[in-house]
Amino acid sequence: MSDITSKRRPNLLGVHSLDHFSIAVPDLSQAADFYDAFGLVTKAEGSSLALQTHGSDHSWGKLVEGPKKQLHHLSFAAYADDLPRFKERLEQRGIKLLSPPVGLESDGLWFHGHDGVLTEICVADKSSPDVASVFGPGDTESPARGTYSRSKAPRVYPRRMSHVAIFTPDVGGAIAFYSDVLGLRLSDRSADIVAFLHGVHGSDHHMIALVKSGNSGFHHCSWDIGSAHEVGLGASHMAGRGHDRGWGLGRHVLGSNYFHYVRDPWGSYSEYSAGMDYVPSSVDWQGTDQPVEDAMFLWGPNPPEDFAHNYETP
Repeated sequence: MSDITSKRRPNLLGVHSLDHFSIAVPDLSQAADFYDAFGLVTKAEGSSLALQTHGSDHSWGKLVEGPKKQLHHLSFAAYADDLPRFKERLEQRGIKLLSPPVGLESDGLWFHGHDGVLTEICVADKSSPDVASVFGPGDTESPARGTYSRSKAPRVYPRRMSHVAIFTPDVGGAIAFYSDVLGLRLSDRSADIVAFLHGVHGSDHHMIALVKSGNSGFHHCSWDIGSAHEVGLGASHMAGRGHDRGWGLGRHVLGSNYFHYVRDPWGSYSEYSAGMDYVPSSVDWQGTDQPVEDAMFLWGPNPPEDFAHNYETP
């Protein structure tokens, strides 16, 4: 899969990456414990907690403390010469520009997006992949032995963030907004229940997913790893740390990735993901609209009854 590469697609205005997400949580120390166990690097940045992957100083997530878990903002990244064009597009759509939130230094364009979600378009390096992630069978003990003893099982460390999923009362309206304003494209959907959008300059099958709910909110963040074997190792490690609620091991239909979701302390999820479809900038992906019963997962256990429940209240 690693031979699929992508370059900037000319003459199309679109964000190239989801730079980071931000959520408020009641306890940053509890958040640090959870994400450290998950295999991320947690780093204090002023009054917030940054989520990074080992070997990279990019902050994929920024957590702030608040009275309850709540989606704070989404930040999308664009090429520098596209930022004035995005400003013009926002003005044409009658979308009011805002000052950055208190405590954040940013030269980006801030506005209230679909469902009023605070959104930024900033200039930053492309963090969406330019090549399909390497996916393999996982490690082995030796040429003679296919695996190792449980006590010697290695830790799993995500390589990068793959995507986030957010709740919305209006999946169709959200598709229209993110396509028209940010230049994302629909990858696949299932009626008005869920939809997946990718970037025009090359990205995973989705950099953002939309999940039907009565109000907006944060459903999960997803992290790229190298094999289905690692998905299972990550799930086992998290269960051993007391985080045994979730969903997996399974394989998705839309996106094709192997998955295991681990429920965080606030009712949302972090996903180990491996082998997701990749959409190069040169490809006009032909999205599908599949029945819900045929689209959620190819195999695996049934999801928890409250998997798509939004615990964020307006």
